[in-house]
Amino acid sequence: MSSRACTSAVKTATAAASSVTMARSPSAPDLALASATERVRAGAFGPGDARQLLDELRRQGTRVHARALNGFLAALVQAAPSAACSDSPALAVSFFSRMSRAAGSRMMSLSFHTYDILMDCCIRAQRPDLALAFFGRLLRTGLGADEITLRKLLRSLCKAKRTEDALDVVLHRMHELGCEPNVFSYNIILKSFCDIGNTGRACELLRTMMEKGAGCSPDVVSYNTLIHAFFKEGEVTKACDLFYEMTQQGIPPDLVTYNSIIDALCKARAMDKAETILSQMDDKGVQPDIWTYNSLIYGYSSRGQFKDAVRVFKDMTCRGFLPNTVTCNSLMASLCKHGEYKDAKDMFDTMVAKGQKPDIVSYKIMLDGYATEGCDVAMTDLFHLMLGDGVAPDHQIFNILIKGYAKCGMVNMAMIIVDEMRQHGVMPNVVTYSTLIDAHCRMGKMDDALDKFNEMIHHGVVPNIATYYCLIQGFCTHGGFLKAKELVFEMMRNGIRPDIVFFCSMINNLCKERRVVDAQDVFDLMVSIGLHPDVIIYLKLMDGYCLVGDMEKASRVFDAMVSAGLEPNDVVYGTLINGYCKSGRIDDALCIFKEMLHKGIKRPTIAYTIILGGLFQARRIVSAMERFHEMIESGIPVNICTYNTVLCGLYKNNCSDEAIVLFKKVQTTNVKIDIITINVMIAVMFKTRRIEEAKNLFASIAANGLVPSIETYHIMMTNLIKEGLLEETDGYIHALIRKGGETEVPILHPYPLSAFSPVITLLSLFLSTDHELGFLILGS
Repeated sequence: MSSRACTSAVKTATAAASSVTMARSPSAPDLALASATERVRAGAFGPGDARQLLDELRRQGTRVHARALNGFLAALVQAAPSAACSDSPALAVSFFSRMSRAAGSRMMSLSFHTYDILMDCCIRAQRPDLALAFFGRLLRTGLGADEITLRKLLRSLCKAKRTEDALDVVLHRMHELGCEPNVFSYNIILKSFCDIGNTGRACELLRTMMEKGAGCSPDVVSYNTLIHAFFKEGEVTKACDLFYEMTQQGIPPDLVTYNSIIDALCKARAMDKAETILSQMDDKGVQPDIWTYNSLIYGYSSRGQFKDAVRVFKDMTCRGFLPNTVTCNSLMASLCKHGEYKDAKDMFDTMVAKGQKPDIVSYKIMLDGYATEGCDVAMTDLFHLMLGDGVAPDHQIFNILIKGYAKCGMVNMAMIIVDEMRQHGVMPNVVTYSTLIDAHCRMGKMDDALDKFNEMIHHGVVPNIATYYCLIQGFCTHGGFLKAKELVFEMMRNGIRPDIVFFCSMINNLCKERRVVDAQDVFDLMVSIGLHPDVIIYLKLMDGYCLVGDMEKASRVFDAMVSAGLEPNDVVYGTLINGYCKSGRIDDALCIFKEMLHKGIKRPTIAYTIILGGLFQARRIVSAMERFHEMIESGIPVNICTYNTVLCGLYKNNCSDEAIVLFKKVQTTNVKIDIITINVMIAVMFKTRRIEEAKNLFASIAANGLVPSIETYHIMMTNLIKEGLLEETDGYIHALIRKGGETEVPILHPYPLSAFSPVITLLSLFLSTDHELGFLILGS
């Protein structure tokens, strides 16, 4: 008799035996198991109940029938996690093992179906090794195996990271066991190869399936699995090629296919292509689901295209889909990322009003938004709301709160949160301590920062590179370079080696604060531990020396970079040129500018703009205009910054007519003028007594999509006063009062405009010198 016939006969016999069993009155063990099964289904059966049931079955000493046992085990497999039992499949395996050890075949009548259920239990309980053991026992009983059981065998082998063995079963063993592999069997192996990142083997298997044909030919699941894997690996072209191949093979894409493609395109921010795929879905009659819309909303939100995100959101609701927490979280996260905290809070409130309970991610998004914005009161209120909703805070929640308070300088409040954190059973981690250390460092409390550092080590929390960075940066900033140096060597002894990025950020910050000597010390320390500075490091240090006007040292840094075998780029040369120009050393700047040409380095727009500014500052008008024309003839793009530099240079060097001619040329180009252009040209018009043209330029500001700056009002009012046009000046004062908020000027004292006439010159003084002093004078 063949294996298949054997299996069939055994199953028939088992079924007959089951019929006979059911014909009899239920035995005491069957009743006990039936009662236990009902409790499992009600979510009220736990490990303690399992032990009591086992003791009861032992006391009864009566044989347990297969049907009753199978029903009980099957209920455990399907049971959802509950307060009574968090892992019912594992409990099923444990119960069966204990029962088997206690009585074995004397108490249990096992069927083919029993082993099938047990294998399912093992797979769900993440114990593929036990599933394989049960399969071996099944074979030894002679009950045989069917296609469903063999699929469970394949899943067990794959979960045990034995994918090649699973493939061997499909290719060679299944036939021996009386079953033929089909597309479902192959798909299990295909998914396993994809899960372990071996898309190459998955592709080979797909080709094997195509060669075998018939019931083994790839289906939509096969292609979906591999397409998703390619997208996950960033292999967009391969995924798209496979999608095209799938359609050519006559396999229509389904919702899963489209969702994979749309999700990948949205993550890549290719929203136009994602919309095209969405249109294809509609054309093919495939309806989008909530996950389709969530992907689109995420994509638009991450790009800051809130109108499009809201459009998709409305379309989703119109089609009858209720936005879930994932949808709302995507929108809120993006709104917070782009500083739209009020809109994010409105979304949060709408979510609550519609009966949708925010999850911990929702709270994290909003709390982090408030922490970033420094809204400590709103952050505290939301935290208490979260606790009231029964959402248990985790490390991230507490660390966000600590970051928020620390950012507001409320370190004492941050420490209270640390205590509350411990009360909730959440111990401070490396992020917690690093945040506190950083807060102390920024306030210059280096002793307190060091105390926190020692405390974290005492509690067994290992500092990471971010922790050391905060401390080292703090000591460098607050004059403790020797301690900073000691900490660098300590972190290296602890196996944390600082890299170029670590020091680059530190050097950059010190240079911005004009502490270039300290930056040089950090640079030397970096070299002393064997790190090789790159072009960016040299550039930051050189820029620092240029900022303080020490061009000799800036030049030495440049030479050291060249000696180290690094090629200076246009940014490096531009930094040196800018430094020389600001120091009034235009000839040195010109030498560097010419050197760029000799070295074959393209001189960009900004380099020409800097040189032009330096030449005008040195009153070399002819040379400046020659360079400007050279720039245009060489095809170097001229932007508005360049035009502004030339216009301002001509104005300051009493070449107003030339400035007017150039301005008219600019207006014929595609270069968009800005408020600086307008300011310069208003000044030029007043200088050449073209008062009406100056007023017309001011009137054209709004038409050009611009907003007047403080400097604009200053130029207008100062020159109108000089011309004796005091009444007209009143109009600009009134406009300045109206625009106060927009131009970041405090609102003027609410006196009648006529009251300002006696002190109009003091207003001019205010506008040209000190804001607060001027308004104080006006108010008095």
